[in-house]
Amino acid sequence: MISYLDAGESHGNSLCAIIDGIPAGLEIDESFINHLLCLRQSGYGRGGRQKIEKDKIEILSGVRFGKTIGSPITLKIKNNDYENWQDIMAPFATYTNRKQITKPRPGHVDLAGYLKYNRNDLRDCLERSSARQTAIRVAVGAICELCLKEAGVEFYNFVSAIGKVKANVNYANLDEIKNSANNELFCPDKNALYEMKKTIDKAIENSDSLGGVAEVLISGAVAGIGSYKWDKKLDARLALATMSVQAIKAVSIGDGIENAFKYSSEVQDEIYYDFNSKEYRRYTNRLGGIEGGISNGENIVIKAFMKPIPTTRKGLRSIDVKTKETSVSVYERSDVCATSAASVVVRAAVAYEILNAYLEKFGGDCMSEFKRNVENYKEYLKTK
Repeated sequence: MISYLDAGESHGNSLCAIIDGIPAGLEIDESFINHLLCLRQSGYGRGGRQKIEKDKIEILSGVRFGKTIGSPITLKIKNNDYENWQDIMAPFATYTNRKQITKPRPGHVDLAGYLKYNRNDLRDCLERSSARQTAIRVAVGAICELCLKEAGVEFYNFVSAIGKVKANVNYANLDEIKNSANNELFCPDKNALYEMKKTIDKAIENSDSLGGVAEVLISGAVAGIGSYKWDKKLDARLALATMSVQAIKAVSIGDGIENAFKYSSEVQDEIYYDFNSKEYRRYTNRLGGIEGGISNGENIVIKAFMKPIPTTRKGLRSIDVKTKETSVSVYERSDVCATSAASVVVRAAVAYEILNAYLEKFGGDCMSEFKRNVENYKEYLKTK
């Protein structure tokens, strides 16, 4: 099992994480981690913060000569904007003209956090809950991916909807999905991409924001990961991981949401045996690669439904928590649409859960042991 703890505020000195449990001997590719960090900062409709921050990972412990050594791995990402916020965010800031934020944004954690933690300044809540936190989470997920890649598991993130514009996605064409990372919204449908950008432009004109559907496809996961025991169900764990990402308000495994409105004959993935690969396969993949909480060997597909970002330039009706008078929510520098970035974050979040499920089943204190156990299991499956 692996675990991690992350820390840091949006405009604080840095974002940090400590990961424990990664097997020894894993080769760490810094360029891959930084590539995913760059993808997280990409996307049409992103805000001005991305022009300031150029996220780059710094590894402080747990890696020697480019490989993990079995001890906790410490990660750090510097916040470049901190130099403009030191008087506000330094741990022992002493300036006296501090302007408190007292007008909460509907849809954000501002008011709920203010009540829960008994703070006088909403910034104490919004700094930690900011999506800026996801930068370090992507770095953690990247290391999980590097480990799973050694076991033949690959991750792809993309966008299938922005607002009311939906893409036509061919889930069987992995090259098309993979290449979508090269366009401005990670959308595999070029016609939908054009309409999505127009929709975002309209939101900008109206000082509004947009959500969408961010997806992750996982290929190469073996059948038998997870359990039908309620707290070990793979789809439940992936749903938890996905819902923990900022602004995600619903999740679907495969066509889960659409399946609720169909007959069983239109939903279930019928089975055949592939004598060449010696595998049980499905003619379709409407259930997204998981049945009864256990992976079935098909691609795992996760759809994350992201609400529009709560921060808008025109503001929304709110109150001042000090005076209780009706007011308009404050504007914090923000994105207009961040669904493309959310797809990268969801990818990281589910990579962590997939690796934990793999380590639960196969164990291994070092990569050679882990990989040997996975390969032995794959050979076993061919005998069934």
